[in-house]
Amino acid sequence: MPSFPPVIFLLLVFIPSVLSAPVTSLTNDYYQETCPDFSKIVREVVTTTQGPQGRTAAGILRLFFHDCFLEGCDASVLIAKDALNKSERDDEINHSLTEETFEIVTRIKTALEKSCPGVVSCADILAQSTHEAVTMIGGPSYEVKLGRKDGCESKARKVGENLPLPNHTVHEMMSLFQKKGFTLKEMVALSGAHTIGIAHCKDFICRVTGPRPDLDIDAEYAEVLKSQCKDYTVVNETRGSFFDPVTPDKFDNMYYKNLENGRGLLASDNILFKDNSTRPFVELYANNQTVFFEDFARAMEKLGMVGVKVDKNGDVRLRCDNLNKPKEAILRV
Repeated sequence: MPSFPPVIFLLLVFIPSVLSAPVTSLTNDYYQETCPDFSKIVREVVTTTQGPQGRTAAGILRLFFHDCFLEGCDASVLIAKDALNKSERDDEINHSLTEETFEIVTRIKTALEKSCPGVVSCADILAQSTHEAVTMIGGPSYEVKLGRKDGCESKARKVGENLPLPNHTVHEMMSLFQKKGFTLKEMVALSGAHTIGIAHCKDFICRVTGPRPDLDIDAEYAEVLKSQCKDYTVVNETRGSFFDPVTPDKFDNMYYKNLENGRGLLASDNILFKDNSTRPFVELYANNQTVFFEDFARAMEKLGMVGVKVDKNGDVRLRCDNLNKPKEAILRV
């Protein structure tokens, strides 16, 4: 049984002080004069590192969502720990973020520093690379405004209580999404990110084993999951299963069709179809991929504007995994 990269788990949380910056703060052509090859460089690196079964897209999507939760879309999730600080990526929940995905961001940053040193923020790299990764595997294109600055802190202690869990109810998830400014429909649309990626066995095995298995799950599907996760704690704890076992390498609406057929991998996936408040949106997207793509695109545009830093509220890091030293801070006003 092969090992998989971690789950692409749609996670959003709200911090009242980091609501979206004014739309006019970011622009489509922010790097037109200072780094005209920005989009081209990002696209080339993402293309050359795209792994099988949508691995690259899944990893980048998850990284982007995790970044935007706490301090807004400011690349704070990229910061590595040091002797004095445990960063966001060092919290146990974020241990599943793959080194492969962090390395992709590093490669993009290195290429951009050669072309236009000290200009492009890591936050903009994350936002643009997410768009490129999604569209490369068939997902919708959407507008990516640019001009974000990188955050100046990253604290592990802020992570845990702010992330939805695999067994959350609709009410629990919506309490986080709503505070972030998202509607119930937008929450279901963004959950469509689970059309790619995998979940680790530990996040769903209790649904198919033990004294009280989940009767909502399709019986045949449950047997497949049992087989995939057999002895995973002994053999390999990174074992897992695709969110969408039908078209795992394609961004489409199959995730919602699976929910209708009792093949939602996580309890938090299954509940979207079971709950009367979200079921109509699941059915809508299962029956109409065009509408799903349109709604997902709009929600991604909205997500990308959450809590961004501009001007002197942040800086442009020399390295995405390290905060700038005071004398290294690069400000663009």
